[in-house]
Order: sequence, then structure tokens, then C-alpha cells
Amino acid sequence: MQTSREDVGIAIRSAFLRKGTQQRFSLFALIVFSIILIYFETIETKPLNYVRYFVKDSIYRGSVIVSSPAKGFNLVIRSIQDHLNVKDQNEKLKRENAKLKEKIFDPGFLILENTQLRKLLDEQVTASGKLISARVILDKQSPYLNSFILNSGSNRKIKNSMEVLDGINFIGRIVDVNFFSSRVLLVTDLNSKIPVLIEPLGYHAIMSGRGENEPILEYLPEKNKVIAGNKVYTSGKEGIFDPGIPIGVVKINEGKILVSLYSDVSQIMFVNINLGGND
Repeated sequence: MQTSREDVGIAIRSAFLRKGTQQRFSLFALIVFSIILIYFETIETKPLNYVRYFVKDSIYRGSVIVSSPAKGFNLVIRSIQDHLNVKDQNEKLKRENAKLKEKIFDPGFLILENTQLRKLLDEQVTASGKLISARVILDKQSPYLNSFILNSGSNRKIKNSMEVLDGINFIGRIVDVNFFSSRVLLVTDLNSKIPVLIEPLGYHAIMSGRGENEPILEYLPEKNKVIAGNKVYTSGKEGIFDPGIPIGVVKINEGKILVSLYSDVSQIMFVNINLGGND
């Protein structure tokens, strides 16, 4: 006996209808069960409390057990990451240690610097004026222009035209002041013009920078008797600088009267500034 197409179709529709009925019944049963659970949650009795405790503990314990593999996997991942981070940090520390070793100064340099600072302090104690020390942080040298940049400025009461000394020797004057820095125009600079006095005969002259280590003496008397070895000091004319600050000695070269400075300006690390020179 053969099954017709209509019989097959009826069977399929019946199956779907039965499935739909089962789904609706399952949903209804869940709603009813949920309402019952909510109602039981409001009832405070020891047996029900014990049941609730047991169910909740079972759920919590089950959650711990279920989540244990994931937590274990995360711990393994974090352990691997920490190991890699430790390795990277170790490499970083090695590089930083190498850089620090490169930056360690030679003790000889520190001894030299300490000696120079002690010398500055001794000079400041014995000087009649009010001296402060400053470090040369930049040395601008060219064929014609010579200047220092110092690490002190108006924050330490430095002003323009104050005299700058290497020890007790005159080497230049302040020409530009900022709050934390200042610029020194050296006596060797082409723009430097310093009134001086030549001993022992007391000649007045102008010491002019040439961009070289030995400034030249100008405006001397025509029949002067200046000879090599005569000492040169600031004259104090025009009230710009204190008189009698040593500068150098006279040097005669091819008919030119030059000044061999007491201080080698190319070797200076610290200077003294006379704050009382312009009071």
C-alpha cells in the first residue's frame, strides 16, 4: 500500500503542531516554576533556609569548579607574561647600568674641579669687593668674537658692566644678563675697549681686543717709555671698573705694544663676578 503525498504532508504538519504545543507547555511550566521559587524565597523557615543555603552553596562551588580551568589558564598566561617582562626589565636595567657607567666622571676631574672651587672661595674671602662665583657653561670663540656664557644671572644680582675676574685677574665684563644666565665680553673680543694703567710710569691707555689672545694698547703718549714686562692694570677711569685690577704684562711684538694676559681665557672653568664694582 503506497502513501500518498497528502498523507505525508498531514504527518509533517501534525509533527510541527505537536512540537509547538510542547514548546508552549515548556514555557508555561518554566513561568510557573519561577513563580513558585520566588514565593518560596519569601518564606522564612529553617527547612527552606537550609535548602536555599545548600542550593546557593552548590551553585557557588560549582561556579568555582567550572571557572577553575579558565583561571588556571589565565594564571599560566600571566606567569609567562611576567617572565617575559622580567627578562625585558633585566635587559633594560643592563642598558641603564651601562649608560650610568659611561657617565661616571674620572676622579681626577672632580679633584681638579674641587681645587678650582677652593681657590675661588679663598679669593672671595681675601678680596675687598663682594665676589660671587659662576661656572662657564658655554665658550663662544671665533676669530673676532670671544665671550663666555655663565650659569648665573639676575637671580644672583648680576648686572651689566660688572667686572669679571679669573681669580684676581681682570678678564672681561658682563654685557648681557638673563634671569639664570649672563654673557661675558672678554678682553680679547674685537669689541672690547678697557681703560688701563701701565706701571711703573703710570701711562694711561686703552686696551683693545683683537680677537686674539693678546690685546693691543692704544692711545699711549707718542714718546712713551713702555717696555716689555711693564704691568697693566685697570685704571678705573669713567668709574666703570675698580682701579688697580691686574690684567697682564706688556709684550712688544714687531713694533706693536701688546698685553700678555695673566689668565689664559681658553682654560677658564669658573669666574668671579664683582657685585660691588658698580655700587
